[in-house]
Amino acid sequence: MKKVKGRMDESILVCVYYGPNGERLIRRGHKMASMLNCPLYILTVDPLPYDRFDAEKSGYIEQWKELSKEFDAEEFIMIDNEKRPVAKVISGIAQKYNITQIVIGQTAQNRWEEITKGSFVNVLLREISSFIDIHIVALDRTIKGGEDIAYETGVRGYLLKEKDGYRLCFTCQKHISHEGIFYKEIGTDFNNGLFKFVHNGKTYQVHVTEDYVVDSIEEPLNIM
Repeated sequence: MKKVKGRMDESILVCVYYGPNGERLIRRGHKMASMLNCPLYILTVDPLPYDRFDAEKSGYIEQWKELSKEFDAEEFIMIDNEKRPVAKVISGIAQKYNITQIVIGQTAQNRWEEITKGSFVNVLLREISSFIDIHIVALDRTIKGGEDIAYETGVRGYLLKEKDGYRLCFTCQKHISHEGIFYKEIGTDFNNGLFKFVHNGKTYQVHVTEDYVVDSIEEPLNIM
């Protein structure tokens, strides 16, 4: 059962789309909600139905759900198969949950770029109540890993099962065992970084050094 927040006159909605910066946006919203001691909601919208999400999208959804639980968010709202303009969707959610502050990200990595760099903010301002504040958060083009390692934007990749282990490749071939997203370490000329994939709705990651996976993979393949 959700605990009652102290400031029910304030309510924060974080809007996330697919990309490594979604976590940062959620953490920013959580920080604001903690300072105001008010409810936090997290929203993601997609024109595709959920059963057509690829491994990358499914991975982010799982990550955001976990963060929602960790930060005691009131609700994680996923609206799939949505054909309405995003501004109208956000406006409807804001009205339904009495939102007073909306957090969106400005980044060249994902679809929120067209939202924040175009006329979306003006459209959203016309759609929502004049009592709602919009926070546009500038985000990095890279993601951070452990020990402050920076990674480039993720690209689709595959793991090829070989005799001595798994090798990273970027074209779909025979004997592919896993499909996922590869995040290359910044400042390296080799394919060193992290490979993330989804199996049965759960996200896994392994380290890659010079094209080869250096961690053990005990989970079954996620490509048939």
